[in-house]
Amino acid sequence: MSRKNLTVITVGPSGAYPVARPHTAAGRRVVTQRPGPGAAEGEEERARAAGAAAMSLLPARRALLAAALGPAGRRRLPRHHGNRCLCRPPGAGGEPEAEGPGRASAMLRHLLLKLRATGPVTVAEYMREALTNPGEGYYTRRGGIGESGDFVTSPEISQVFGELIGIWYISEWIAAGKPKAFQLVEMGPGRGTLTDDILRVFKQLASLLSKCDVSIHLVEVSPKLSEIQAQMLTGGKVQSNPEDKSVYMKGISKTGIPIFWYRDIQDVPLGYSFYLAHEFFDALPIHKFQRTDKGWREVLVDIDPEVPDQLRFVLSPSSTPATQNFIQPEETRDHVEVCPEAGVIIQNLACRIEKGGGAALVADYGHDGTKTDTFRGFRNHKLHDVLSAPGTADLTADVDFSYLRKMTQGRTATIGPIKQREFLKNMGIDLRLQVLLQNSRDTATREQLLHSYDMLMNPKKMGDCFNFFALLPYHRLARPDKKHKPESESPLPPVAGFSELVLK
Repeated sequence: MSRKNLTVITVGPSGAYPVARPHTAAGRRVVTQRPGPGAAEGEEERARAAGAAAMSLLPARRALLAAALGPAGRRRLPRHHGNRCLCRPPGAGGEPEAEGPGRASAMLRHLLLKLRATGPVTVAEYMREALTNPGEGYYTRRGGIGESGDFVTSPEISQVFGELIGIWYISEWIAAGKPKAFQLVEMGPGRGTLTDDILRVFKQLASLLSKCDVSIHLVEVSPKLSEIQAQMLTGGKVQSNPEDKSVYMKGISKTGIPIFWYRDIQDVPLGYSFYLAHEFFDALPIHKFQRTDKGWREVLVDIDPEVPDQLRFVLSPSSTPATQNFIQPEETRDHVEVCPEAGVIIQNLACRIEKGGGAALVADYGHDGTKTDTFRGFRNHKLHDVLSAPGTADLTADVDFSYLRKMTQGRTATIGPIKQREFLKNMGIDLRLQVLLQNSRDTATREQLLHSYDMLMNPKKMGDCFNFFALLPYHRLARPDKKHKPESESPLPPVAGFSELVLK
């Protein structure tokens, strides 16, 4: 493939994260390029398939909340967490492995061979290889949450975060009339910390849930992470199911609740379910597009001919299948990121909730259809060039909640996005903090509680960086129209977190 006489252009500007510009397409020279079969043919079917699919005042008692949350645990804070906006996405975990030049070059060599054979690939294909390649992908081989990893998540900072999420699900279960059974389904559960905190709440409320059949269902593609989750949640007492194509592992939690592991959300049984996606959607592969004077062009990844062992961004010289499927006619931005896989998953969740009932709670950093270039990498809690040493850093992009809302296709109601600090405040985090501080007898614990609270709630840290978004059945928010509505019928309780949780 000839790479002579290329027209130099620049992708940008980076609207939401100017600090990340040197690490994204916005800060790199981008050239128009003849796409190879990897960019057009290799993505065509995937793009078309996804594109076709893509066209409180809650009564509660103070005693209930206190019982659900229980005493404060001692979760050690990382020394180097930085601003969580620079910290990272969904279910990843484990201790980082030695990185030497061999590890980085193995993934890079694989990509260079692929690019020489196929030509430029989409950003989505590059992310898929860098993050989930079975041999050298970041999540499958490395991935790191916590002090010694590449990012820190809210559950790792404070147990209160997970406890309040657990209360949210209990409140929705009560509002739905206390169904006899429900499934808690977490996608990308990381180390299992969030599920562990939620299970502690369920244990504290065992008497309330005594007549409810509760089960946990974890969607995890990484063998390494599923082992970490199994150790945390069951003490390692699990059974492998190699013959079962859907459930590849199962066990019983330390609190006596059955847990099942799946590789795909579609393998999870249908039924009344509560879904949880905490920092999950931001690590799914995205397509990037740039408006030019010749129309929309897709951003691709290619070999840099001037430095053969490095990668660069290029623009497709003409429209690609993804451009035709994912760019809306009314789009006004000059640079757009679209995650078709997120759209397909949201459609799946909306269908499941419509048929079987339940709710979905999404917590992630993102925007409501306003940002442009947010693609960035993180390594050792610092921004990292997304095209440098693929497979050794986390790659992520902000979630477009307006796209998620659209992809429900009206099957469910949606609420949000709402800032994390507002959601947690509505859930009673201030009251919980005061209770913990009153019960803390040593200075170190009090300082840790205040520090973790500041990380979660400070607008300059995680408070405004993260958002909460929910999918609910329509009847949860409004009763069916009736010609003669009984005056005795009580009003529906508002959704906790998105309105104040009132403690009586």
